[in-house]
Amino acid sequence: MRTEELKLLRRARDLMDREYARPLDVPALARAALMSPAHFSRQFRAAYGETPYSYLMTRRIERAKTLLRRGDMSVTDVCMAVGCTSLGSFSSRFTELVGESPSAYQARNHAAMATVPGCWTKRVTRPSRIREA
Repeated sequence: MRTEELKLLRRARDLMDREYARPLDVPALARAALMSPAHFSRQFRAAYGETPYSYLMTRRIERAKTLLRRGDMSVTDVCMAVGCTSLGSFSSRFTELVGESPSAYQARNHAAMATVPGCWTKRVTRPSRIREA
């Protein structure tokens, strides 16, 4: 893959990282990368090992975990705050990536994480569909 194409893909990935709560779809992301939707999807998967939708949902779940740990929002409010429009789909994806439901995650005691530096917390709690062998 060419360096220029990687830069364009990074633009779309950065857009997802920044604007995860906005409604983003593959055509909008492809426009940000100056590519057709089909070409963008293929190249994104080749470069990052997952589809654009999967990457976006992983970022949304990552942000949702932070909000749920705070404990001052309902699961429904967190779902909407991270850009998901379906509570059922959000809960299913959250459970798939995290291994427990959003309600169970929120109910857990997260006090031990309060003393861990934020950069390490982010790394340890980041959900991923790509599993170690």
